[in-house]
This record gives sequence, structure tokens and C-alpha cells, in this order.
Amino acid sequence: MHANGVEGFPYYVGVNSLTELATKDDRVVVLNILGKESSSVTPVSHEYSGGNIVFGTGPGKSGKFLPTKNGKIPVYNSIAEGMAAGHKFNTVVVYLPPSGVKDGVAEAVRTNPDLEKVIVLTEKVSVKDSRVMRAICQTNGVDLFGGNCLGLADAWNHVRLGGALGGSNPEESLIKGSIALFSNSGNFTTTIAVYLATAGWGTTTSISSGKDVYIHFGPKEFIHGFNNDDRSQAAVVYAEPGGLYEKGLESDKPIVACVVGRWKAKLTKACGHAGSLAGSGDDALAKEKWFMDYFGVNDIFTPENPVCSKKGAIVTNIAHIPEALTKVMEANGKKPDFEPKGNLNLKCWFGSNNGINVPSELNIQAESAIEPYSEQIDLLKRTVGAQNRRETLKDASGASKMDPKTQVSQLHGTSILDASGHSLEANLVFALTHQYPSEFGESLVNMVLNSAVFQHGSPALAAAEASREAGNSPNTSLSASVALIGKKTVQGAMDSATALLDLFKLTDMDDPEASFDYKAQLASADAHKGALLASGDDACGPKMIAASKALKGESVFINFIDEFASKHGGTPSMDACIAAAWLTVAWPSLRVKKISRHTIVTLPWFSRIFSTLVGCAAPAKRHGEGTFCGVKGEDLIPNYSFTKTAFMALLGREPSSDELFEFQVLLGLIITNGPGTISAQGSKGAVSADGPEQPERVQINKGFIGFMTHTGFAHGGNGYEAAAFLIEKFKEAGLKDPADPNHGVDLAKIANDFTSGYAAYKKKQKELGNLDYGKIPCVNHPIFKGKDVNMDPREDYVRSLFKEKGIHNAFLDFYHELVESMFKTKVSKNVYCVNIDAVIAVILLKTVWKDYQAGNVGEEDIELASFTAFLFGRMIGCAAEIDDHANRGKNMDTRTAASKCSYVG
Repeated sequence: MHANGVEGFPYYVGVNSLTELATKDDRVVVLNILGKESSSVTPVSHEYSGGNIVFGTGPGKSGKFLPTKNGKIPVYNSIAEGMAAGHKFNTVVVYLPPSGVKDGVAEAVRTNPDLEKVIVLTEKVSVKDSRVMRAICQTNGVDLFGGNCLGLADAWNHVRLGGALGGSNPEESLIKGSIALFSNSGNFTTTIAVYLATAGWGTTTSISSGKDVYIHFGPKEFIHGFNNDDRSQAAVVYAEPGGLYEKGLESDKPIVACVVGRWKAKLTKACGHAGSLAGSGDDALAKEKWFMDYFGVNDIFTPENPVCSKKGAIVTNIAHIPEALTKVMEANGKKPDFEPKGNLNLKCWFGSNNGINVPSELNIQAESAIEPYSEQIDLLKRTVGAQNRRETLKDASGASKMDPKTQVSQLHGTSILDASGHSLEANLVFALTHQYPSEFGESLVNMVLNSAVFQHGSPALAAAEASREAGNSPNTSLSASVALIGKKTVQGAMDSATALLDLFKLTDMDDPEASFDYKAQLASADAHKGALLASGDDACGPKMIAASKALKGESVFINFIDEFASKHGGTPSMDACIAAAWLTVAWPSLRVKKISRHTIVTLPWFSRIFSTLVGCAAPAKRHGEGTFCGVKGEDLIPNYSFTKTAFMALLGREPSSDELFEFQVLLGLIITNGPGTISAQGSKGAVSADGPEQPERVQINKGFIGFMTHTGFAHGGNGYEAAAFLIEKFKEAGLKDPADPNHGVDLAKIANDFTSGYAAYKKKQKELGNLDYGKIPCVNHPIFKGKDVNMDPREDYVRSLFKEKGIHNAFLDFYHELVESMFKTKVSKNVYCVNIDAVIAVILLKTVWKDYQAGNVGEEDIELASFTAFLFGRMIGCAAEIDDHANRGKNMDTRTAASKCSYVG
């Protein structure tokens, strides 16, 4: 250092060469050494530099120590106390809070006449205090660095002064070389050093200047020291907008400048570093031009446009610095310092496309991590499936939510409108695996679901029939049948799922529908014979295997079971086939940790319950020996969709293609209304009571019973109100086919006749003071109201969808005539919306209308069908709630605290 300052500056600069900035002779005192940041950073600097910190300060902390690998660093109340103890130093590092920085610097300068350097790491030091500190240091011949910087480092001297340059392992990035670094950004100082190593360039001295309004040791001081440093053959300068610090820089050595922040040109308030707010003529574009003029180039350097000169190059992306530097050094006849270390290609230690098929160029594969991370990642990979944090899920869900503005509910982030475009079976898979299956996977699941709807002579069907005969509603009757589907009924299939999971869990198989070499699994599967092979005659297993192989697709799990059975001269069990089918559709979700091990093992249980609900919804008269609704099993199982099977269970006949589509839409629309609905609360409460913190004890069937006992004629069965209203209006109207656009019925007249009478009725009831008069079902909505013409976006979506498909529904058209007529007859002040409940009613009524007209079904049958259809759709969402609560919830977390309950006398 130079006591009177170096020549060439109108103010004090004590550093003539970068070799003097961070040396082995420097001795350091750290102010606020035991602070949160300093206590973690200082030990690393001390160890890297060979023990250069003599003491630290902290008011009231005298007698304490900061432990490091190089020994304990003593702490004193003040600098004076430390000096009185015999310590000498020439450098002070400041970690004080902003309000204390000025006084800390003043104390250091006043107390130690041998002080040469002050490094301020603190950010948000006021401009006024910065001016005072600079004046103090200038007057006393002290170089001031910062504030808001990370200090200084020298790779040749193996010294770091100040903050965290190089991070917690500075030797990995501060590699000895020939390049000097100056950067407004502390973190980018380290990043640039790492990037340079990928092109074979190491560093000499690195300076993190900070980017407060005042930069006390700026680019001009740096370039002066650079010019006098024989070690440094080139410099990299990283500059942000604001200030004229970089203007007029000159050197006989090459420079690569990186200017960033074009986007800040229009800012009127600092964003990021306080000093990076540009004024007139000092924004990023202006600084780019300064460097281009000096280098004699007319453009920015990019790999595609490598514009440079012997003087240097300018880039706007730090990733381009290594290549730009190499080109500039080549022009100067200079070669890199060492062989390149790594590269800047993206190296993912983890990789997941989240179930999305992406082009091959975007399908980045994970690479092996460096030690010790590779070992940790390997252990993490052995953690199979999702590991969810348990939390209280009363009135909360990780599966469903409702948008309060649109009233459109979502399941796993997919709206019910989008879900209505998928089949019942696809939505059942989605509810439990969080992603929709492939066409092949959907076909596999169809076969599994269809195989268990045959309930002829079963206790479950007998229970449902007895309950129906006792006068119970569909939810109560089906609860009786589901109660019999306990864990023991599906234990074999769950054991098979567990066996397959254990065999394949540590493989790198991501897609079980692609080819995979499972020789190792075959060799180690003998211990699982009992779970995969039939113990006696089992004709169903081989039939399921054959039917699966007839589909357009392949399943590793199906093929594995078949080959394993052949190897041992046995028969694959039906339980193993069920498990294999479900693992085929669920495996990708398990691999990306969307679902847990518990979920994948319980899928066969969910599956049996789905089938039982649909199968037992059909009365006993529709079941026969090996038949369902008159269709033989060998035809229904491989050829019918589960949506079609559910339709037949409901109405006893096969649907037309339009009816099947409408039925699919109907079920999709009622999947969920969020976790606050009574049905969801019932399923969640049933899981909560079982104790989800031990998920293996959760009774899945009880969760479904909870869902069904929390439905009823007011929730689930209320869809019939609209159907009854429509029946009353149309039973004498001569409507033969509501699907025929030329049905010949004057819908407007029916609507006008009704609203005229209703207007008089409403007026009279109000005159009598009766505000509890009968309301028209499925019109108006508490959210979608107040406009001249109102619309429920859910109903509008479905109506547009049907129009696009060429599907007509006279009942839905009537509802739109009705709301127009209500406005015209002054029943309403504006045109009410037709709400989503109307869609559910009109789809179902249209489906049964011909049977109703023919006298094959009565109004009570329609009411029960409406209720059962609701159960079919809502079981999708409640299955997701049951699984979610079992994986995330806490024991008894749905109860209400006594303090929030009240007694009504």
C-alpha cells in the first residue's frame, strides 16, 4: 500500500497493483463477527486464507469466540479492547446493520492508524453515511470497498477478505489463472469465475464492488491495479446501469465487458441494487456504446455473431463471457490457463416431464451428480412415491378446490369442464393417479372394472336389494353393499400390487408401456409366487392376460406376470392381473412422486368399490349367471367401456353414441364441488376417524360409506326437482323425442304460459307476506347475476359443446326460453342464467323420456336414477378426497373444537 496514494488520481487510492489487494500479510478484524451472516461466512474465509482474522467485535460479547477449523477467533467489545490485548491489523470487514456502519468505520479509522482497507458488506447504507465514510477514509489514507459487496479474493495468494466470494468452497471456483475480475454483483463474481473455468481460464484477483449509489473502489481503480499486475493478462468487467464509473476505461491489455440491465431503462425506482437506477446517459445501452467505441466493434458478441477485437469484446449475457474471452485472447496470441473444467450445458441431477410428452430436444435427461450429492440422490431415489407432509385437512384438500369467481371446481388442477370430456373410467384413474391414462391403459382399467360388476348371487347385491326393499334411497342401499367390500376381499390383489412394487421399485423404468428388460426381476421373484400365481384353478387370470394382449399396447407388468407363470408352470392369478393393470396406469405417477406407495397398493381396493357401486346399482333382475343387463361377461369385459356399463346399470339398456357422450359429460360435471361439500366432508371425516397417520388402517370402503351417508334428497337427490318440473310441463305437450331438433313443440308458448301464471302466483304470495313461495328450479345463481343477460359459464360451456357435436336437447332449449320469458313477464328484473343443475336434469330426463312416455319407468324411477347418477359422478371426486386425506391428513383432524360449538336451547 502507498501511504500518500498512487499517482494519477485526484483523490486517495492506496492500491497500485491488484497483487496488493488481498495478500497473505493482511490481518483482518470483523465487526459484528457473531452476526447471522458473518458467523457462517467468516470461518470459511479464515480457513481458506490460512488464518488471517485476528479478532472480531460485538458489543457485550467480549470473552466469546467464533470457532473455526484454524482455531477460535476471539471476540471483544470494541476495536480498542482488541488492540489493547495486543492484536494488530490492517483491514476491517464490516457486517454491522446499516445505521451502525458509519460509526463502525469511524471507530476503526480513529483507533488504528495502521488501517489500510475497509470492506463494507452491509447493504442499504444511506447515501449520506456513505459520503461521510468516504471523507473519513480519504482523509486518513484508507481504501474503502463496498458497500453491499462480497469483498475481495486472490486465487494466487489463496486469500479472501470480506464476504462469500467463491461460496462455502472457494477453492472450487477461485482457480489460479490469468484473468482479473471486477463485478457489481457479488454472486456473479463467483459465477463468472466458474464459467471461465469451463473455457480453461482461471483468475488472479476478484473484486465484488457492490452497486450502491457510491462505488468507493470502482472500475478506474481496478483497471489501474490491473495494468500494474503482471499476473493478470486480461480482465472481465461486469457492469450494471447507473453511474459513469466505466466511462473512459483504458488498458494495454484486453478486456471483456458484460453490460446487463437494458430492461431497467424505463424504471423510475431502483429494482435490485440501489445504484443500478440509470439517469441520463448512463443506462445499459449507453454503457454498451462506451465499450463498443473503445473496442472498435459495432455489435454485441454472441456465439452466433462473435464480434471482437484485440482490445476486447462486449457481451450482455454472462454465459457468453468464456467464449468471448477465448476469442479475444486468441486475437492476442494467448492460450487458456489450463484444460477446460466442465461445460455450461444444463446438467440436471433430477429430471421429470411431469407426465407430459415433450419433443426429444426438450426431453433433458438427468445426469449423475458429483459427490457427495450422487450418493444422497441415490438414497432419495430409493424413497418410492410421494412423501406428503401431514397437516390438518378440515375444510382443506390437496385434491379439489372451487374457484369462487367462476364456480368451476377442479380436481388435481383439472376443471370439471375439462374432466367432462373424459370417460368415467379415465376420470376414475385420474382421481387416484393424478394423470389421465393412455388409450391402452384406459382399456386395461375398463376390463378390470367391468370384471367385478357381475354380482349375481353376491352378498353385496343381496345387501343392496334388501336395503332397497326396505324403502331406502340409493345412497343408503349402496352403502350396505360397499360395507361388505372390506380389505380382506381385496387382500390378494393388494398383495400382488405390493409384490410387483417391491420387484420394480428400484429400476429406472419410467413407462411400463414401453419395452423393459425384466430378467433381473424374474430371477428374484420366486419369493412372490404366492402373490402372483393362482393357488388352484383360476380361469379368469389367463383370460385377462389374453384379453390384455389383444389390445393395442403392451404392459411390462402384464408381460412379466405371464412370463413368470410360464417359468414356473403355474397360472397367473386374477388378483395379479388386476394389480398389473392398475400399476400400468399408475406407475408413471409413482415415478414422479405424484402418488404414494400407499395409493398404488390400495388401487385394487378402490377398483373393487367402483365396480361394486355400479354393479349393485342395478337391481338383481338385471344380473344373471355370467351376465349383466343381458350382456355376457366375455363380451362386456373386453369390449364395453365402464361408462357404458354404468349407463346400463342405471337404465337397463345400452345407450346410443349421443346418449353415451351426454352421460359422460353429466358424470364429469358432478365429480366435485370442492372439499366443503357435504359429500366430500363425509368421506374426509371417515378417513380422519380411522387415523390417517397410520394409513394402512384406513378403511377405504368406510370412506365411500362416509361419502354416501353424506348425500341425500337435499344433496344428490335434489337433481330430481328440475326433472319433476320439466315432466310437469311436458307430459301433455306431445314431445316424442327431445333429441329431435324438429320435435314440433312450441317451447316459447309453454314457457310463456307458465311464467304468466307464475307471475300472478308470485305477486299474490308477496301480498300475503309469504316469502317462502315456490321457486323455479335451476334458474338464477348467487354468483352469476346482476347483468342484463346473465350466464353460468359451466352451463354455457356444455351447451356450446353439445351444439358443436350436433346434439339437441329440447329440455335445455326450453330452459333458455323460460329465462327469457321470465324477464318479459316481469317475473325477473333481468334475464336469469340457466345454471349447471339444469344441465344435469335435462341430460338425464332426455335419456329416460322415451321410456317414461312408454310407461316403462315412472317418476319415482327417474328420481332414483337421478340420485344414482349423482353418486356415480361424485364417487370420482370423493375417491380423490379419500386417498388425499389418507396420505396427507392427521388423526381426527376434521372435528370442530368445542370452543367453536354452541348449544341451541
